[in-house]
Formats: sequence, structure tokens, C-alpha cells
Amino acid sequence: MSGFKLSDPVSNPKSAPSPENAQWTDAPLGMTVHTMPSPTEVVQADEKQTRAGRWKMLAVLLVCASPVIASYLTYYVIRPEGRRNHGELIDPQRPVPAMTAVKLNGDQVTLSSLKGQWLLVSVADASCNETCQKHLYFQRQLRESLGKEKDRIDWVWLATGDAPVDDKLMPGLSEATVLRMNAETIAQWLQPAAGRQLQDHLYVVDPMGNWMMRFPPGIELASAAQAKKDLDRLLRASSFWDTAGR
Repeated sequence: MSGFKLSDPVSNPKSAPSPENAQWTDAPLGMTVHTMPSPTEVVQADEKQTRAGRWKMLAVLLVCASPVIASYLTYYVIRPEGRRNHGELIDPQRPVPAMTAVKLNGDQVTLSSLKGQWLLVSVADASCNETCQKHLYFQRQLRESLGKEKDRIDWVWLATGDAPVDDKLMPGLSEATVLRMNAETIAQWLQPAAGRQLQDHLYVVDPMGNWMMRFPPGIELASAAQAKKDLDRLLRASSFWDTAGR
């Protein structure tokens, strides 16, 4: 027919329809086919990710705990030949239990609130006989003898019984922590040596609340000097993770 021409769109690009006017053709549709993973492969992949996550979490925990572990390794394992402790190391250590004590002003506190400091602990009836007073004296002196490190250790008197504390003792207890507790309750945490009583010893508790050392009974000037050496070693071994104050 005159005036009507057919043209090949391939050979004549100008005649190709614009994209918006293009019509569907019979040209094959190209598709990329992916193989679906099997259920076994999915489970194995999940298990692998879970294991990797657990190892990462364990690594973080080890990094956080490494200073504490290293200090105890230094004190308990890597010991100079011939060195002897005056205090008896407690193995296994005994963590502070969920117990409640009462301050002299009547306020109730939990023993766990004492965590964060080294503790030098004595136990005695509130009437405080001569042995009790001697322990309180040496507790104060031992802490003061530590010099600039003394702020890393608190001295604690766990007073049993209902007797009032003598007013004459109060000035000397100004820097002590005095808590009233039942002796049976204390015995669930601290224990004396065989054949001894709770009030015969001084006890050492670490900043994490673990009872870890017990000094022999009958503390005197000579034995107090040996006890100080033990405290010095403990403070040095923990100096890179423990600081003064809670």
C-alpha cells in the first residue's frame, strides 16, 4: 500500500518504541535460579553461629575476670620458695551469704553491702571482754600500719548478744563497722579452727565477699607483725584490680 512501509526495528533504532510505549513481546524472560538450602544445612549454620557467639562471650568474660584470676594465681600458686603464710588460707573460699545485720543505731543492712573492700573481721559478744578488746585494738593497728593502702581495707566487728556496747569503746570504734548479728547466723559463713570458737580468730574477707583467710588465735605483737605481712601480700597481689572505696 502506498505510503506505508515496514521497517526492521533492529536495523532502524530510530523506529524502536520508547520504553513507556513498549509492548510485551515473545522474547524469553531471563531468570537466575538459586538452589534452596536443605534443612540440615540451615541447622548446621545456626549451630555454628551459636557456638561462635558463645566463644566470643566467654572470651569477654575471661578478659574481664583476668585481673582477679591473675592476682589469686600470684598469691596462691606462684609463691617464692620457703614463704609461709601466718594466716590459714580457706579452701574452698566461702562467699558472703544473703544475711541481714543491724547497726548500732538500729538500721538494718545486708552483709553483701560490705563487698568492694578487703575486710578484717572479728566476732565477739557485745559486752566485749579483754580478748575482744585486744582484737579490736589489733584490727585498728593493723589497718593503720598499712599506710596509704589502709583505705582499701575496713575493720569489722560482728557483735553477738543483746548487751549494750560500752560507751568507753565508742571513741576507738569511730572508723570501725560494728554490726549486731546472731552467732548461729555468723557460723553459717565464718568458722573457727577445730577445737576453737568464733571469737578466737581474726578473719580476712576479699573485696568480692569471699572469706579466704583465718588468723591463728592469741594474736600478740609478734603475730600481728606476721599478719601484717599477709595483708601486705594480699593488697599487692590485688593492686591492679582493686582500688580504695566501694
